[in-house]
Amino acid sequence: MSEAATDTETEARPGWLAAFRVYTDRRVIAILFLGFSSGMPLLLTFSTLSIWLAEDGISKSTIGLFALVGMPYSLKFIWAPLIDRLHLPILTRRLGRRRGWAILTQLALIVGIIGLGTNDPTKGAWAMAAWAMFVTFASASQDVVIDAYRVEILEERQYGAGAAMIVAGYRIGMLASGAGALFLADAFSWFWVYVAMAALMVVGMATVLLNPEPDLGDDAPAPGGANPVQWVRQAVFEPFAEFLHRGGWLPILLFVVFYKFGDSLAGIMAGPFYVEIGFSKSEIASVSKIFGLGATLLGGFLGGLLVVRRGIMESLLWCGLLQMFSNLMFAVQAMVGHDISMLAVTIAVENIAGGMGTAAFVAYLSSLCNIAYTATQYALLSSLMALARTALSAPGGALADSTSWVSFFLITTIAALPGLALLWWLIKRGIVPKSEAKGRVP
Repeated sequence: MSEAATDTETEARPGWLAAFRVYTDRRVIAILFLGFSSGMPLLLTFSTLSIWLAEDGISKSTIGLFALVGMPYSLKFIWAPLIDRLHLPILTRRLGRRRGWAILTQLALIVGIIGLGTNDPTKGAWAMAAWAMFVTFASASQDVVIDAYRVEILEERQYGAGAAMIVAGYRIGMLASGAGALFLADAFSWFWVYVAMAALMVVGMATVLLNPEPDLGDDAPAPGGANPVQWVRQAVFEPFAEFLHRGGWLPILLFVVFYKFGDSLAGIMAGPFYVEIGFSKSEIASVSKIFGLGATLLGGFLGGLLVVRRGIMESLLWCGLLQMFSNLMFAVQAMVGHDISMLAVTIAVENIAGGMGTAAFVAYLSSLCNIAYTATQYALLSSLMALARTALSAPGGALADSTSWVSFFLITTIAALPGLALLWWLIKRGIVPKSEAKGRVP
């Protein structure tokens, strides 16, 4: 890159105060409330529901099977093309494509959550499972719409702040449907608890109605033709074909899979690690969960600022390095042993680094989406992102069994290198978001 290009790029970067102002933009603030609407239903079909089932004497094996109702969250990319292309007869005409689908999914969630609350587990666990599946399907569909809306309503420089806000809102929503629901359950029946949770969906509906439909201009997708074959081609095959015709699509997908691999490998064994070195459940809850939530939110906020200030690719690099070295804190914790002060430091470093990395990474995924296929492409990319958290990190337990904790966390640190190497390769080849490619000189 020439010296003139470097000077121009430096001048174009906003200062930290100007970067902070991104969080005052109405569109970015709206994402916080949509994140709340996205996170709120999750625990109503998982931990909160499992406590209700256990209270009513449902067997552990049956409660365990309820985990399967979460499958729609992993499979949402299958029906995302319908949400991208299908026009709803009344809602699309009155509200627009994205807002119409958002209102539909939120109405479905209100019906589903109340329907779930009307059940008695002792009289029919299968009926309850059906309602829970309906809620997770509606919730996963809402996630598809909200992710697409977030990408389309924000400018690329706001993607990092948008990622921080969606994560913050999501965690607050989970707090409401987790701890909030349990507090209510001490005073009211489960039916009224679920009615109250359904009422909270009004937050998302009001946000949708008070904010505009994304104005895509010439980038808006053309309506599908009357021919069903043509419609399927445009809705299902074109989003994937468009992505596969880009230069560097394979290393991009590999990077999406491996960027958080080291972080995920360490995270999956964090709980057993805390227990084995002697921390009590209350110590884990207070430091890892409550204090850790604050650290994660702070990290997301800082990551959003960094994206505005330094751009997506440079932020990914710095945040990736922070994530990698934060794993070393677990190795230090393993050497120190049961020390609550050291645990606080470990959690602070790990969660701040992880929150920053998540903000930069979600911003990057958002920048990869073609506006004509936002919902479909983002759903696919986010599913690939989940691969490192699930399938690739599954052998973590066997690895931890076969070595010491110090060695295990050193290995997870090394596991971050493939993602960083792929990122470095993408930057060197100029395979970067369009806004960051403009100032580049071959």
